[in-house]
Amino acid sequence: MPDLLLELFSEEIPARMQVRAASDLKKLVTDGLVEAGLTYASAGAFCTPRRLVLSVDGLLGESKPVREERKGPKTDAPDAALQGFLRATGLTREQLETRDDKKGQVYFAVLERPGRAASAIVAEVVEAAVRNFPWPKSMRWGAGTLRWVRPLQSILCILSDEAGAEVVPVVVDHLTAGNVTFGHRFMAPAAITVTGFEDYSLRLRRAFVVLDAGEREAAIWQDAQNQAFAQGLEVVPDAGLLAEVAGLVEWPVVLMGRIDAAFLDLPPEVLQTSMREHQKFFSVRNPKSGRIEGFVTVANRDTADHGATILAGNNKVLSARLSDAKFFWENDLRVVAAKGLDGMGAGLASVTFHNKLGSQADRVARIAALAAEIAPMVGADAELSAAAARVAKADLQSAMVGEFPELQGTMGGYYARAAGMPEAVALACKAHYAPLGPTDAVPTDPVSVAVALADKIDTLTGFWAIDEKPTGSKDPFALRRAALGAIRLILGNGVRIDLQNLLNQEGHILYECFSVVFNVFEPDGGSENWDGWQLIFTGYDRESQEPKYVTFERPRNLHLGDDEMAFVGGDLEPYLLPTPSGIATDLLTFFHDRLKVFLRDEGIRHDIIDACIAMPGNDDLTLLVNRARALNTFITSDDGTNLLQGFKRANNILTQAEAKDNVEYSYGADIKFAETDVERALFHALDTAAATIAPAMKVEDFATAMAALANLRAPIDAFFNTVQVNAENDIIRRNRLNLLHRIRAACAPVADLTKIEG
Repeated sequence: MPDLLLELFSEEIPARMQVRAASDLKKLVTDGLVEAGLTYASAGAFCTPRRLVLSVDGLLGESKPVREERKGPKTDAPDAALQGFLRATGLTREQLETRDDKKGQVYFAVLERPGRAASAIVAEVVEAAVRNFPWPKSMRWGAGTLRWVRPLQSILCILSDEAGAEVVPVVVDHLTAGNVTFGHRFMAPAAITVTGFEDYSLRLRRAFVVLDAGEREAAIWQDAQNQAFAQGLEVVPDAGLLAEVAGLVEWPVVLMGRIDAAFLDLPPEVLQTSMREHQKFFSVRNPKSGRIEGFVTVANRDTADHGATILAGNNKVLSARLSDAKFFWENDLRVVAAKGLDGMGAGLASVTFHNKLGSQADRVARIAALAAEIAPMVGADAELSAAAARVAKADLQSAMVGEFPELQGTMGGYYARAAGMPEAVALACKAHYAPLGPTDAVPTDPVSVAVALADKIDTLTGFWAIDEKPTGSKDPFALRRAALGAIRLILGNGVRIDLQNLLNQEGHILYECFSVVFNVFEPDGGSENWDGWQLIFTGYDRESQEPKYVTFERPRNLHLGDDEMAFVGGDLEPYLLPTPSGIATDLLTFFHDRLKVFLRDEGIRHDIIDACIAMPGNDDLTLLVNRARALNTFITSDDGTNLLQGFKRANNILTQAEAKDNVEYSYGADIKFAETDVERALFHALDTAAATIAPAMKVEDFATAMAALANLRAPIDAFFNTVQVNAENDIIRRNRLNLLHRIRAACAPVADLTKIEG
């Protein structure tokens, strides 16, 4: 059974594409081989900046013969049907067989394909994979039609076994496969002839190429840590940068340098961002002071001077970059000192947030008003929260954030401290965007929580108001992320908040910011010329009377009075805000949907969450999640599973009886009509449970309430095993049905168990 070695050798592949490309190559080739009848034992894909490599072990030497029978049209079918069948099978009429069928005689085609040699199949599969490779971006070069991410220079494709190696005859445009590869571009550029994967990887290492990306990452990180530790420093972890740098080099050589003292007073985030984004340097930190004092760069070759020339050049470029950063930093500090943080952010009034939602300054005003409303709910000072919200986005106008947008918020915290603002304001400036991702830390300072929640709720209500909601996989304004961020803020801080009322209030703030003003202008031609009517539809701020957006339309359905114009019809519907209550209701459903996704990682099923959403207070997300977690623990236990079965049985019997009798059995169960000890035991158990559940639910002690429900399992099971509910005696039957209602009522305060599946 031969082994396959495939290498696609090209100019440098962008680092961000390499790992995905190696995976795509493996899938395309192995899927193609299996479809053609060649199975294999194992496969591995590798990548370096200049090559994609696939190794397939234990490949069949040839595919198995295939015999296939296809049923065709009836023998008396129209000739067109027969000709279509012949084209599909590739046979002639004489090669078809005639067989008896239920409806008469029909044609059958017997297709026999002999086994094919592995080399022929591999050649076809590899050519198809190269020509149809799914690069995010690709290019053409020369006169050929082949597209590749960078010019493809050679193809190595061999099948090897105990007898030796065979070159697979792959031809793609001007390229013909061989058994030759090339080593490091500078240190060993000569051609290398190989006979198999082990020989290939060994010869590449001797030619200064480390084939495995994971091995390059590990070597870079280990060497960087060792060099930093030797000088009493530590490397700042950066997994993304490590993966990128490993994709830039074939022979990693780690070099460590020092940052010029003139730049050490820059904020560490500035140093780290500048070095990472522009130079692909790792930051080296002094663990005692927390300052970034050095950097680690990774070269792609050994040098005679052990990297001294490379470090000197990198230091020169880095100094230029950090000089720019220092200029931005000092210039921003001068602006803050002269104008304050409010002055720095004054330009936000001329920056459009969205053409239907006003400027960034409008948005800041809304966030400040909402932060003041939220503050008491999270234990923050309302005035301080509003003050923090008013300056939280001021750094968007800073030179530093203009150069490094990823530092927005972070720089705001520094500028707030420079302006002498309270530490809570500085923390809120930095943290109000958080959490951005599922692994980000959740702010805990009360003012930060208030501003961060206000920021996300304003985003959601605003885009809901203009009907820019997420659809399918499209979410251009990251509204799912905003909702998940708000959920994590609420749950992470145990915030008890009436979310629907809050959304409704924000909807009113938004609604009032965009009151509708209609201005109708009559052009030349008079009022009889209806086609000449033009409407300018403008949203104005009620206080400042400044226009928010203007849209020119030519409505067809207008009614004009003496001093007013009433709109009739749908021409302007896209520009009218929905009512605040409509925004709040729809948006709360969106929050619930995102909450289901969030809790799915905890193993809580959607139906369990639905059972809790059906309860009052479902806009208090902390209450909702506490209830869902307790219910999940209960339902997944043996007692909970059996009680659920008993509840559903009771509910089904009761529902059917109420529908049949057209009456509600919800009052009057009396123990004096109980005929058996089992019935009386259930009465006593329900009394005991009710005495425990009611006070427990008042203090939201779901665990105690559900433990009381668990005690009902045995008496309910015994009741259904021994008692016939629909007794012949009407009084007994009504009493037992009312007793079933007590089972339903006992469970009702905890959750709507009818929503739970199973």
